[in-house]
Amino acid sequence: MAALSPHLKQATPVTVDHAFGSSVYDIEGRRHLDFTAGIGVVSTGHCHPRVVAAAQQQVGSLIHGQYTTVQHRPLLELTERLTHVLPQHLDTLFFANSGSEAVEAALRLTRQATGRPNVVVFHGGFHGRTVATASMTTSGTRFSAGFSPLMPGVHVAPFPTAYRYGWSEQQATEFALQELDYLFATVTAANEVAAFVVEPVLGEGGYIPGNAQFFAGLRERADRHGILLVMDEIQTGFGRTGRYFGHQHFDVRPDVITFAKGIASGFPLSGIAASEELMSQAWPGSQGGTFGANAVACAAAVATIDVIAEEQLVENAASRGAQLLDGAKERAIDGIGDVRGLGLMVGSEFTASDGSPDTARAQAVQQEAARRGLLLLTCGAHMNVVRMIPPLVVTEEEINEGLTIWSEVLAAV
Repeated sequence: MAALSPHLKQATPVTVDHAFGSSVYDIEGRRHLDFTAGIGVVSTGHCHPRVVAAAQQQVGSLIHGQYTTVQHRPLLELTERLTHVLPQHLDTLFFANSGSEAVEAALRLTRQATGRPNVVVFHGGFHGRTVATASMTTSGTRFSAGFSPLMPGVHVAPFPTAYRYGWSEQQATEFALQELDYLFATVTAANEVAAFVVEPVLGEGGYIPGNAQFFAGLRERADRHGILLVMDEIQTGFGRTGRYFGHQHFDVRPDVITFAKGIASGFPLSGIAASEELMSQAWPGSQGGTFGANAVACAAAVATIDVIAEEQLVENAASRGAQLLDGAKERAIDGIGDVRGLGLMVGSEFTASDGSPDTARAQAVQQEAARRGLLLLTCGAHMNVVRMIPPLVVTEEEINEGLTIWSEVLAAV
């Protein structure tokens, strides 16, 4: 009898029967408050009626129209909708299926456009699980161990993780930028670097926001050395941080953004956006794929973008995110060393009395929360950060409900 790989470990004991909004219901009929959102995917909540209707209608007319063979209406509609939400200068799109594919597409584009071999990523970043993107991922060795050799040409610079260093944010930022300059002097010449690839908020790395000074420093160095700035918006995009894209909090101008997760409310769809001038420098044949821009996924994405706008979900993410972050800080107890986040990305880092990561307690808290009906995930290099990622439709009452359960869990564990 066939079975799932034993390494596909479920974070919670829940087997879902159905789900709606911020709630999932198991096969025994019990409701669970979902603060995982499919790792940030179901932006409009589970089974939003508009998204369901769009997908159902599309299934009846065209399921798959391979988009280098034919075009289809959902693809054209999605491209038009994205014109109104993307930064104005990022006016040309390439679609794929997964976040890893989007990052690889950005890597391929920047190397081809610049003719340079190297890329600089930042400590704690997560960019995917394929060979290339795992080579660029430093949020944990579990993503890259055991299948070396990895892709060459990847160099790692510090991210301003103030709590880890025990410094102020300004000290951590100044250090990160100084070390980036030192990297250019000692490891890779700046004129051999095609791109910086960076998340506005570290996702798997521990829910650590960047800051305006850091990203301004990257932009200045990119301009000075002819390097392209790629913002990985796969987890932060489509309203999650309280702006449509995470980098918009920091007034930084990317050359490329990658997106996936929340764009289609659960249907697999990803892509990159760049200027027409830059995208035209991709080599012929370098962009394509069998399932990219699937018609049903595109229809769901169009509905998702419409729902985000009409229901003001970006604004809701900002207000509910502030409520969640403030509430998590207020409820922090001994053993939680730091509470941080941006919008509906909130992480609580568990540390022992000597300041070392307390992975065991973080895991126990996450499991106890699941038993009490609150679904959460962990992240960070040591998996000692418990993260809250509600869908963008989460209500004030649901945030309060989640925080009440969180308080009970912290008291119990």
